[in-house]
Amino acid sequence: MSQVLHLTGPVIADGSEVLDEVWVLDGRLSTTPPAGADAARRIDGWVLPGLVDVHCHIGLGPDGAVTEREALEQGAADRDAGTLLVRDAGSPMDNRWVKDRADMPRLVRCARHLARPKRYLRHFARELDDVGDLPEAVAEEARAGDGWVKLVADWIDRSAGAEADLAPLWPEEVLREAVAAAHENGARVTAHTFSHEAVGPLLEAGIDALEHGTGMDGDQIVEAARRGVAVTPTLLQVAKFEQFAAQAEPKYPVYAAHMRRMHARRHEHVAHLYEAGVPLLMGSDAGGYIEHGSLPAELAEVARAGVPTAAVVAAASWEGRAYLRADGIADGASADVVVYEADPRRDITVLERPSAVILRGRLI
Repeated sequence: MSQVLHLTGPVIADGSEVLDEVWVLDGRLSTTPPAGADAARRIDGWVLPGLVDVHCHIGLGPDGAVTEREALEQGAADRDAGTLLVRDAGSPMDNRWVKDRADMPRLVRCARHLARPKRYLRHFARELDDVGDLPEAVAEEARAGDGWVKLVADWIDRSAGAEADLAPLWPEEVLREAVAAAHENGARVTAHTFSHEAVGPLLEAGIDALEHGTGMDGDQIVEAARRGVAVTPTLLQVAKFEQFAAQAEPKYPVYAAHMRRMHARRHEHVAHLYEAGVPLLMGSDAGGYIEHGSLPAELAEVARAGVPTAAVVAAASWEGRAYLRADGIADGASADVVVYEADPRRDITVLERPSAVILRGRLI
């Protein structure tokens, strides 16, 4: 028989249920003492369902696909920071093998990003020469992933020279067909979008979620809330917009000014999303230019924007798990939990210091 762990709470199952204790045996949670409970190893603290990073890239680095060893290091960094469930938001590496590793976070894959040639970061995405190929490509990626497809909805169009700015990649009618193709194949669709112009067509196409969403105006935010379209703010990434603007300004001053405006309003924007009732998801965007293991820093930044700390913790834990249709804390569920010495709902910085990480029932 494997070692029994006795986690003495509070055990925060969700926003309404707090348990006094829970046990871990054979990789599963038990709300009642199992055989061998008398000899259990006791771990005290505030127990949460493992954190969820819904915008993370295991297998992706600044230059595209990384080696398997580097991908393992990425996943381990996320795991050790308390992130035990990842929605991989697009990777050029076929990272299905991660799901077979007991020491890696649980993985929900979007398969490959879908973009246009020269309209996204080099070596990151599957690039389509013909916009009309998008619906079939979406269907293929839906079948290759785990219930999600990731579109690149806008990027700088450098062909406009000094007037170049963010611009949509796909016509609205093609987006409608593409989202329908994903849904027909049992997948939901999310989209990278920075600009204002790309958001309306995405909403009208029936998109399920948005990544970044920095260009959304008040009407689009209200419409996203009405439709239940979730948004992942990725504030650590948006904090780099000033850097991107400085790099681009000599050749693309219009784009640079646009990025600076979005950078300046980033905290106000996230507060507006929350106040309007848009479902917020938490994602670090680790893997390109953000280090893995950065989710706690992302959560602190969202709280700094004005989202209540308790709401941030919920979105990054039991609510995020429910959104991805994954187990939380329940009798018989996989023992994927994190323990803290204090209540992170009162102090978001507590998330930076997990006292115990338990993945698939194993104390890391």
